[in-house]
Amino acid sequence: MSGFSPFYVGLALILMHEMDAIRCREWRIFPGLSALDDRAGFAVFLWAHLVLYALLFIFLVDPLYQHRLIFGMSVFFIVHLILHVLFLMHPKNEFKDVHSWLLITGAAFFGAWQLVI
Repeated sequence: MSGFSPFYVGLALILMHEMDAIRCREWRIFPGLSALDDRAGFAVFLWAHLVLYALLFIFLVDPLYQHRLIFGMSVFFIVHLILHVLFLMHPKNEFKDVHSWLLITGAAFFGAWQLVI
């Protein structure tokens, strides 16, 4: 496949994970946000992602930053998996099903693949 990049599969998986993170109320285990009640935690978590996604797409389409962003995000996909493993036993962690872990580990796998090529 011409132009295939594992990064884009990893990106799709991490974006799907962020959808799943709303379902699993990830703000409840996120340092800082865990002090907020569910309503406020949800609002901060949700709207912070607007900023993160906008910046992600702005830099992803800019040829000056694209390669650095792809590298940095690929590393992040792996670090993200490590963080989820470290927080696995957190009492409010709801990332327990196979779908959640396929998204998390899948993003890390494709991030690692991107770093190798």
